[in-house]
Amino acid sequence: MTNSSNKSKHGEILSWCMYDWANSAFATTVMAAVLPVYYSQVAGVTLPGNTATAYWGYTTAIALLITALLAPIMGAIADYSGSKKKLLMTFAGIGIFATALLYFVTTGDWFMASLFFIIGNIGFATSEVFYNSLLPEVAGPGNIDQVSTKGYALGYLGGGILLGINVLMIEFMEDKMLATRLSFVTVSIWWAVFTIPIIRNVREPKVTQIKEPNINPFTAGFKRLGVTFKELRNYRQLFLFLIAFWIYNDGIGTIIKMATIYGAEIGIDQTTLIGALLMTQFVGIPFAFAFGRLATYIGTKNSILLGLFVYTIISIGGYFMQTALHFWILAFLVGTVQGGTQALSRSLFGSMLPKSKTCEFYGFYGMSSKFAGIVGPLVFAVVTQLAGSSRLSIVSLIVFFILGAFLLNKVDEKEGFRIAQENG
Repeated sequence: MTNSSNKSKHGEILSWCMYDWANSAFATTVMAAVLPVYYSQVAGVTLPGNTATAYWGYTTAIALLITALLAPIMGAIADYSGSKKKLLMTFAGIGIFATALLYFVTTGDWFMASLFFIIGNIGFATSEVFYNSLLPEVAGPGNIDQVSTKGYALGYLGGGILLGINVLMIEFMEDKMLATRLSFVTVSIWWAVFTIPIIRNVREPKVTQIKEPNINPFTAGFKRLGVTFKELRNYRQLFLFLIAFWIYNDGIGTIIKMATIYGAEIGIDQTTLIGALLMTQFVGIPFAFAFGRLATYIGTKNSILLGLFVYTIISIGGYFMQTALHFWILAFLVGTVQGGTQALSRSLFGSMLPKSKTCEFYGFYGMSSKFAGIVGPLVFAVVTQLAGSSRLSIVSLIVFFILGAFLLNKVDEKEGFRIAQENG
């Protein structure tokens, strides 16, 4: 490969990774740090008791249900029509617009906050189907783990930088509510600007599926979805991994979405909650790279299993959490495993995919994670309402990590890779 080709490839990889930098602003400021606290203390302040915590759980569950239903259909459409980048841009635009609308949420507007978050999350999560499907196109088998973890590391950095800016806004502006509402606007701008590199510099993969005459992409997408369900039985290791991922990622996602509102419920102040999650972002940068390197020594699957063990410790620790220091310690531990575990899950899945169906199968990947993600927040919300406290909810997450790890350990990734190559 010539120097110019190398530079072009590196540029394409960096442009792909920059979408993690772009949309992680939503994951940090909106999903994890600022909006849950704002929902509890402002939008849902008129709700009785711990109802705001429960309603936030239901809100995230609804958002995940919709994206779970949408992801595989859109993935099949993208593979058939060759429009991965166009659909990524469309759904990113939906998420960006809905995030900007959060500016208008004020005291007691919990329903409006839920609605705009659900729409924003649909844009965020569905655009990731197309983003993830481009990974096997920009990376080869030899560097897919490293490219995936680089994307997560840049996501941590980008999301962390903007969250840091938003923390300063909220801390030093006299009108805290206005500062928080403006932080949602900064997310939409950040997301929009840094989506440009992937649109400009990453090539649209060639369509390898044969198009049927007189059939539109939407109808073809539904048809392909049915075919894919049948084809999954030919990829036993891939399907087993999906089930394992479905379970353990539910636990990871619930911790991300519910941590700050749980902390607010037990009396930890907003500055500590957001500051600790900001620390998580920057801790996650070197550890995401470290997990990518670790995978070359002990294997991708074993590295994920290590991450799930740490998450089990975090869940147990969350039950006993009492002080701000406890929250800081647990946030640090999350930062050590969050990016690496999810990045290696994405690359392990990608290594067992036939290239002709990357978006279609990443649609299933998105569907499995979203459907699975419904259970965690829903259980969290129900247990919270029944028990009158969220402590039992947080410790119950260990079931997701233990069962997910058990199934993941049974995946034969070498066999999965061989089958993918044969059916490429």
